[in-house]
Amino acid sequence: MSETKQVAQLGMIGLGRMGANMVRRLMADGHTCVAYDVNEDPIAELEGEGAVGARSLKELVSKLEAPRSIWIMVPAAYVGGTLEQLVPLLDEDDTIIDGGNSWYHLDVDRSTELADKNIHYVDVGTSGGILGLERGYCLMIGGDDTAVGRLQSVFDTLAPGVEGAKRTPGRTGEIAPEERGWLHCGPSGAGHFVKMVHNGIEYGLMAAYAEGINVLAKANIGKIDHAVDAETAPLDAAEYYQYDIDIPKVTEVWRRGSVITSWLLDLTAEAYQIDGELSAYSGHVSDSGEGRWTINAAIDEGVPVPVLSAALYQRFSSRGRSDVADKVLSAMRAGFGGHKESKESTR
Repeated sequence: MSETKQVAQLGMIGLGRMGANMVRRLMADGHTCVAYDVNEDPIAELEGEGAVGARSLKELVSKLEAPRSIWIMVPAAYVGGTLEQLVPLLDEDDTIIDGGNSWYHLDVDRSTELADKNIHYVDVGTSGGILGLERGYCLMIGGDDTAVGRLQSVFDTLAPGVEGAKRTPGRTGEIAPEERGWLHCGPSGAGHFVKMVHNGIEYGLMAAYAEGINVLAKANIGKIDHAVDAETAPLDAAEYYQYDIDIPKVTEVWRRGSVITSWLLDLTAEAYQIDGELSAYSGHVSDSGEGRWTINAAIDEGVPVPVLSAALYQRFSSRGRSDVADKVLSAMRAGFGGHKESKESTR
């Protein structure tokens, strides 16, 4: 955790999968946290671990010393409503931090509105998931220098620290914030913009692993009997697809020395170790918006992102959103060639 001796007081709104563990990580490094959630149980639990509990936003604000720093860790859809209730309770020079996955356009607009009230607004793209308590959180930050500087000790504690990775060859001298795991990316919106692209890349990486593993899983297709008719493409090289690949073992060996080693691969191997068929999952893959926003930004910039786009569209397909398109394809084939649908499955 942090090497600094400076401690801070922070209010946390939202004690879900990440917010509660962020409070725990901060308290373990000596910071004081005032914790609020719409549900009682997480407040009481954190009170038992040393946090100061608050049962309302008004109480949260009253228990913080000015200038206050209040971190909002709720789903993006709830940030606006939270701000409507919180802002009237604040004083000039207080700081609001949005640590969720808000759209960066909203950060720009919100910071402008709050600047008129002399309230600082900091957007923090936060990556680390449910394992951040132990691993730390990669933080991508947007906002003014005053507010970000005031929060440096908080960022130092939440971030993984220099031990999170070996120092990049060529870097010398004093350890920079980005080497600790946090970066002031620029003015309002910059933090969430960088996190947005980060998540777009995440979509692409996840899709690459998933598609490659699917190819391995179907490497025994030559052993399967196939219909012989006008509607089924023949498998001309069955002898080359006679492999029963042990996917859990492959993901495990890839973790050691492979150029595609990553935390995502680690998580994949763990999932296969628990359930070699991944039978607990339906394959319905959600998206929380960042992939869409990344593609929108790429369009505005005139930047090609074919891999990231394909990864997002695959998520749509996983949720059955290609149903009409698939039916239209079948209808057109039937119309021009009299082709009947084949119900063959090679799963």
